[in-house]
Parts: sequence; structure tokens; C-alpha cells
Amino acid sequence: IRLVDESHLGDDQLDLKVCRVANEAAKDLFLGNDNPPARNSSKKLNGSDGGEHAGAENVDGEAADDAVSPSAEAEEAIASSSTSKTSDISEDKMRLVDCSLYNENHLPPARRLIQPEDLVVVFESFNDLNFVYATPNDIFSNRNGHFHHNDFIGRPYGCKIRSRNNDGLGFLYLLRPTPELWARSLPHRTQIVHELDASMIVHYLNLCPNMVVCESGTGSGAMSHVILRSIAPKGKLHTYEFNEMRVEKARKEFEGHGLKHLVEVHHRDVCGKKALLELKNGDDGKTAASDGAISSNVESTDKNGESDIKTSNENSNKSDDGKGGFQLGQAVAHAIFLDLPEPWLAVPHAAYTIKPNGRVCSYSPCMEQTQRTVAAMRQHGFHSLRTVEARLKEYFVDEVEMETPPTDLPVILTEEVASMEKARCAGGGLPKEEDEKMRDAATPPPDEMVAKEFAMKKRKTDNKKMLCARPFAQMRGHTAFLTFATAGNAPRLDPNRQV
Repeated sequence: IRLVDESHLGDDQLDLKVCRVANEAAKDLFLGNDNPPARNSSKKLNGSDGGEHAGAENVDGEAADDAVSPSAEAEEAIASSSTSKTSDISEDKMRLVDCSLYNENHLPPARRLIQPEDLVVVFESFNDLNFVYATPNDIFSNRNGHFHHNDFIGRPYGCKIRSRNNDGLGFLYLLRPTPELWARSLPHRTQIVHELDASMIVHYLNLCPNMVVCESGTGSGAMSHVILRSIAPKGKLHTYEFNEMRVEKARKEFEGHGLKHLVEVHHRDVCGKKALLELKNGDDGKTAASDGAISSNVESTDKNGESDIKTSNENSNKSDDGKGGFQLGQAVAHAIFLDLPEPWLAVPHAAYTIKPNGRVCSYSPCMEQTQRTVAAMRQHGFHSLRTVEARLKEYFVDEVEMETPPTDLPVILTEEVASMEKARCAGGGLPKEEDEKMRDAATPPPDEMVAKEFAMKKRKTDNKKMLCARPFAQMRGHTAFLTFATAGNAPRLDPNRQV
């Protein structure tokens, strides 16, 4: 954030107070919290927790005022302590709003040199990116040659590395990973959210540092990395995935990228399809669901019909009981992102988990999904709904040398030559004598030939370079509708406890 400097305001006390209040409001807005100690200290300055009001309501008003009014020494002590507290709070805020603490434009670790086991994005060509974890004695091979990881370690990000074979003609660049570069190089386990949609999601969800965010549909983890960059350094992302294999791979990637302290991966079906299936079939819960994608993780069933699910998530003590939901409590998350085939099933749980005035986003490829999701959002207290679609069309921009148009007029044939040419085309050719006569008539004099050659040379020297743009043949991304909404202030009931 940009704080207004007070030094150029002069001695005008009103301007100074307005400037200080504006700076404090900017800090509070950036940090996403308020300043209760300052308000408490102001209450003390006004009479020690409402003492003046107590004295005004007392029958013996004067005596009460004398009893609760602090002495001059007490007032001075309270004022000095509140000033020191305010200064301490101000210093703490200044440390938190320092932009150097939020150097999260890349994935951790934020080192200049590549170290063993660091993630490195390999730039092979404009449209071809890959990634490696720098491992001693390993070799990365592509069509340009063999590149040894030992040549990566100790080199700075952004450097150019040449192959050890092919006489060193092959080369590649080692880039520092960012969420955008990681999305272009990661192994796709599912369809991913591309950079344009990801930027719109971060913007319209109003994500900022230290937020608590829920994401349903971890998938390949591309959107998770974008969210983590926005909520660092002390935020928390709860991401949910029903596929156990993708859960384990996501955990390993987050841990390898140094993001384990910011994210918790849950193996859970937020939509609660198992419970809905049992309710639809009239099952009392004593038998497992027939859905193989869910029941493959069921280990046993107790007498009450509650299933124990296998999970290796040491950070999450919540097992998937099939009921759905985020299992975080009421009004916990600042924002929720839904990337699900049936997001309308998760909307009631999102309404229960999100804070008042929190933002929610649903990412759907089909308009029919969007329509059902919008109807569910309106039913569960969301307002200010907005659906957008964005496509990224990239252009190749380069300087092109354009030839100057000719200024000399073309040769105009006489009527005789034109009739001879027409007769030759119609009769399949002319006799040799007449053909030579026509060529002689069409040939300009020597002076005109010299002038034409000079004009052509001049056009070549007068060629101008122009900045031109042409679109790429392919557009990166896929059709997707983003639906944004704001949660209402009224608290919502837990859908799992409703009869």
C-alpha cells in the first residue's frame, strides 16, 4: 500500500489528522483487521470504561463524578501508556505492511541461487515449458541435448545453460517458478484454471494476505498456488479433493514447494453425494454407498452407520463421513472457490462456512451448470451475483520490413502491340518476325530502363520497418463461466444438521 507522507502537509492540524486517519484506515484495510487496543485506550482516556456515564446516572452525580474521575497524575499515566501502546501498534502495523515481507511473486524458497531439490522451470521454447527438481547427478534430456543437474546447482535463476553434447549448440533457460509458470509446466491431473481466469478469481474474491480461504476441487493444484501467493504470509488455504490419489500428489507438491505451512489438503467430498444417495434411496446409513468412486475408501461400518475412512493426511483429523461440507465450523472462511461438476450441491455448505459479506466463486464450463448454481446461491442468501467469461487472445508482435509501394506508372501498350498480343493468345502464337516486332515495341528506350532500375534500387533503400501484430493460432484456456456472489449477513444453518 502507499501511505501519505505527513512532512509536506505543513502545520495545519486538520490536514495532519485527516492524513493520519487515512493512513491508519489503509493499514487496517490491507491487514484485514481493526485496532481494538487503540479503541480501548481511547475509552480509558474518556473515563475508565464508562465511568462518566455511571456518574451521570447516579443520584449523587457530583459525588459519583469525584469518585470515578482520575487524578491529574493518573490521567497523565494513562495517556502516556496509551501513547506507547499506540506507537507499538503503529510500529507493528508498519512492519506488517512492509512490502518486503510479502515477496510472494514466486514459489518458496526465495533464493537467488539454485540449491539441491529446488523446483526449477525449464524454458525450452516460447510454447514449451517443463520443470525439474534440481537433483545431483541427474540429467534432463530433450531434443536440444542432455543437460546435467550438476550444471544447474549453484547457478542463478534466469541463467542460460548449454548441453554437454551436440558441441553445446543446445541450450535452455532456468526460470524461477511462479504460479503462472507452474501452471504452464505442471503435470495435468485434471483441467486447470489458466492465468486469466485465475487473476479474475483473485481480484473478484478480494483475496489479501492472512485470509482463510476454502477451495473445493484441488485437481492439479494450479489455482491453489495462485491463492497461496495472495494469502501469504500467515493465511490458510483449506483445499478439498475427493480423489485420494490426487490428494496425496497435491500434498507432496505443496511440501516440496515449501508451502506446507500455508495449506491443508482434505480428502473429502464437499458436495456430500454419498449422504444424498442414501437419502434418495431411503437408506438408514447401515450400508455403504454404491458409488465406487466414494466407497473405495470405506474401511468399515460401525453400529451407528458411521463409516471410518482411510486417510494418510496427518494434518487433517476430519475423515470423510459422506455428509459433505467443509467441516470448519460456521462463518470461518473469508472466501470460497468451487471448481466442481455439481457446484450447486456445495452452495448450502458454503453459505454455512463463509463469513458475512464474504465472497464465493463458482467455476463451470457449461451454462446449464451456471444456471443451477445461480438458483442455489439465491436460495441460500447470496446476493450481488455476477457471471463473466474471459478468453485470452495472445498476439505475436514484431517489427516487419515493408517494401515501399512503386511510384512509377506501368508500361502502357500501344493499340498495335495490344492487338498482336491478343491475336497471339487466340491463335496459339505468332510468327517469329511478328513476335520480335512486338517485343521491340514493348521494350522501352535505354534511358527509361536506367530510370526504372534506379527507382527500384531507391525503393529497396527506402523500405520502412513497421510494428505489426498477428494472433497466435491457438488460444490457451478453455470455455469457463465464473460466477461471483456475496454472502448475506444472516447466519445460515448447518445443512448436515437440518432434518
